Amino acid sequence: QVQLVESGGGLVQAGGSLSLTCAASGSIFAINAMGWYRQAPGKQRELVAVVNSGGETNYADSAKGRFTISRDGAKNTVHLRMNSLKPEDTAVYYCNADIETVVITTGDLMKRRYWGQGTQVTVSV
Repeated sequence: QVQLVESGGGLVQAGGSLSLTCAASGSIFAINAMGWYRQAPGKQRELVAVVNSGGETNYADSAKGRFTISRDGAKNTVHLRMNSLKPEDTAVYYCNADIETVVITTGDLMKRRYWGQGTQVTVSV
């Protein structure tokens, strides 16, 4: 079983900062890309930032210059540092990861995208 668990959400005033962490656990063979998405009420889930296994990053335009994504390969974690937060950043933030696991019965590798349960970020005016 593989699980992604997010932490670090909360309430912050506009202009403030928050850090989110997502930890992957379970029978993991390898983790490829890890990323953060968010979903505001009444809106579709959207990409915030992603980092691949080589450390290359990609950000949504709304996150560029304010958010920083990073990962720790040894700990299977991904972090999102959010600065200069705006009320429009209010959303449930989800982490995801493209994870390879070993099929016990065959020894084959299986690739799948896993999602965390989400953590609320609320930015007040």
